[in-house]
Parts: sequence; structure tokens; C-alpha cells
Amino acid sequence: MNVEVLVAGAGPVGLTAALALASQGIDVAVVDAADGVDPRMRASTFHPPTLDMLEQLGVADALVDEGLKVRHWQLRHHDTGDHVDFDMQLIAGDTRHPYRLQLPQQVLCQHLLEAIDRIGVEVRFAARLTAAREYGHGVEAELADGELGRCRWLIGADGAHSAVRESAGLNYGGKTYEHASVLVATPFPFHEYLDGLCDVSYCWSAQGPFSLMRQPTLWRASLYPGVDDIETAADEDLVRSQLARIVPEAGEADLRSISPYRVHERSAPRFRNGRLLLAGDAAHLNVPSGGMGMNGGIHDAFNLADKLTRVINGADDGLLDLYSRQRHFVATRAVIPQAAANRQRMAADNRREQEAHLNEHRVVAADPERCREFLLRASMITGLEEAERVE
Repeated sequence: MNVEVLVAGAGPVGLTAALALASQGIDVAVVDAADGVDPRMRASTFHPPTLDMLEQLGVADALVDEGLKVRHWQLRHHDTGDHVDFDMQLIAGDTRHPYRLQLPQQVLCQHLLEAIDRIGVEVRFAARLTAAREYGHGVEAELADGELGRCRWLIGADGAHSAVRESAGLNYGGKTYEHASVLVATPFPFHEYLDGLCDVSYCWSAQGPFSLMRQPTLWRASLYPGVDDIETAADEDLVRSQLARIVPEAGEADLRSISPYRVHERSAPRFRNGRLLLAGDAAHLNVPSGGMGMNGGIHDAFNLADKLTRVINGADDGLLDLYSRQRHFVATRAVIPQAAANRQRMAADNRREQEAHLNEHRVVAADPERCREFLLRASMITGLEEAERVE
């Protein structure tokens, strides 16, 4: 394998970067350790600017056709039914997609793979990159089977345990939250039992917070069982008891998947070391509250692909340092703090504090200008604008 750009990782970030580069005539290939597209339930929220970007690659329309448009989302007190709704139409002048699209990330990956295949880009699964070394004006990439690939630039979109980041010698500072979380997929119709429930709802209750997000055919429930051990958190009886606290009948629901996970806040100190470049989870991790992880990684991919294309076509490679500064700024000054604040707000464990948060957001929602500003930040548009001012 000998290409201009090698991408490690065939998730939404790596495939987006590969398609964006290939669309500009760059010779690119992709390798991934897995046997195919990850079928596990992962990210499922596409924010407006992400859809605006993917539209440029010709894949947004298919996603919109298959996904669930959510024009209103809410904060809700489960015990009382009190809630405040946010109307995404307030940012219709700022985006071509004024809604949150709910759709599993693997659907995006399939569309990206199809688009990449039409261009003729090689995507090799079951090919784990284990190490990389710079030599002269290029990079030598070693695969698990001993094969050596050569490229001029290597993009690490190979997740939290990135071999590219390790090869680049970049520390992954930050923290891991103590308690495990659980993501449950079920066709149980929560909307038929909870009056006024939006398709995306973040909920407080006396028994602890949870969120409900509707998909085209399923609901996703994010649960916080308050235990440290991953296996305990995923225990079916425990999961069913938590669902029963939301709706008693949900305790007997058909459970399509139970996915425990740990929550992290981490970032590499920079996203470039010479010809080794990082994007997505390989570069930064954030609390999933607010659906910013996959979206932020896709934003990395677009920024990086644009600047790398220009460098390959003759621009100064200092553009790649600018990529690193801009996206590191977004990750550490916008996404990670905002997602952490979302989680902390929902973790409020007494009724008075919960009602105070609800009332505070009710005031925001009632003021169109304040609500628009709030939605621009929650939708990641403000962070993108702030990053563009980073020099």
C-alpha cells in the first residue's frame, strides 16, 4: 500500500476525512482493525452544522430520508411532567438543517463507504495499524500482519486507543468518570405513556437522571445506574428495574441491546506531530451529553481534509498547525466543558436544584433571541464560528 494519505479508522470520522480528500482528487486509502462497520449502538444525533457539511459530500439527503427529524427537544422533570421545549426553527437562518437528526452512526458509515467505493478508494477491514514512523518526506505504517504501508500523511481516526496517537508520542490527558453508564435500545413506545414527551428528552427524576431519544424504529434510553463495574451496570435485571422507574410497563420491554460504557474527558495536547495527524476520539473525548462526540469528530475531519488538500496542492504545511489549534480550541474550550456542564446539570440530585434548572431554561426558551443563542451553542454552530477566529 503506497498512497498520498492513509487514514487509520473506518468510523464516521475516518470515512468522512477519506471521502472529503478523495473528492478533491487526493490519493487516499483507509485501514481498520474491525471486520466491517461497527454494528454496536453508538452515536445517533446529527447536529445541524454536521448535516450542512455532509451535504457537501452528497450524503446528507440520504441520511435525512432515513432519519428522524427532531425540531423540538426538551428538558423534563419526570416526576411532575413539567418540561421546557426548545424550538430548532429559531436557528433556521443559520443552517440549512434546523433540526437534530436521529439516526445510528453506522447508517452514515454505510453511505460513506458506498460513496468512497464509487470513487475507487481502497478501504481495508481486518487491517489493524499497530505503529507508524516518519521517514524523510513520508510515513511508514505497520499493520498487524506485518505489512508495511507508505504514505506522505497519516490520519489517526482510530479511536480512544489510537496507535497513531501513541506513535506520535502525544499524551492523552484527562479523566474517566467513576460510574458506568448504559445505553439501551428498545421499541417500547415511551411517547404513548409520557404526555408531552419530545423525541429528544433529557430528564430529571427522584431516582436519578436519564435521557430518551427516539430513532426511526426504536427508542434509546441512556441510564445512569450509579455503579462502577461495567458488567454490573449491564445486568438485565438492573436495566429493567431502571426502565420500570420511567414507565412501569417498560420493565417488560423487548430489549434489542444493552451497551454499557465509561465516560471520559480527554484531549491530546495537540492534534499534529509532523506528518501524523489526529481527529475524532483519537484526539479528544467528551461526555456524550448533548451528542457532541461524533459531530465534533466529523467537524475535525472536514477542517483537516480542507487544509491537508491545500497543503498537498502546494500550500505551506503550517495550515496543519492551524487545524490543530482550531480544533484543539473547540475540543477543550467548547465541546468538553459544554458536555460536562450538560452532565453536571442533569446530575442535580435534589428537587429544588432540578426545578431551578428547569425554571432557568424556561426563561431562556421564552426569549427568542436568548433561545437562539442557546441553540446555536447547543448545536455546535457557535463553537465552529469561534474556532474560525483562532489564528
